[in-house]
Amino acid sequence: MAHLATGNREDALDLVQDAMLKLVQRYASRDAQEWGPLFHQILQSRIRDGYRRNRVRNRWRVWFGINAEDESDPIQELADTSNPDPMERVAEAHAATAVEAALRQLPLRQQQVFLLRVWEGLDVAATAKAMGCSAGSVKTHYSRAVHRLRVSLEDHR
Repeated sequence: MAHLATGNREDALDLVQDAMLKLVQRYASRDAQEWGPLFHQILQSRIRDGYRRNRVRNRWRVWFGINAEDESDPIQELADTSNPDPMERVAEAHAATAVEAALRQLPLRQQQVFLLRVWEGLDVAATAKAMGCSAGSVKTHYSRAVHRLRVSLEDHR
């Protein structure tokens, strides 16, 4: 979830680590069953804070003529030779790219609800608590996300 929100693995790991640290510092005395929703609530807050910080940073980058997209990592561009079947690898990469692109196209709330419900396995109540909204809102966002993903990924069925 953090990786999709940031688009950068290192930034995502920093967000998760920071959320885990805040969870331990503030909620270690709580019941273990509460930790999941509390962690996701903290993580959502950190993601929103990151968006705000990046918006401010990008204003300054534009002002000073700095383009953050020019940076590329040559090691990440090397081919991975660990998979013996290149056609299977290409198909998997294509499908993964399509799913990630479809998730990125979702509005933020729908993306977060979908990831919490499907990838994290939280129920409606825990998702609502983690996101700070009602159970009905979770159901609505989830339904809309699933519908949009089905339409976007129709070619990959």
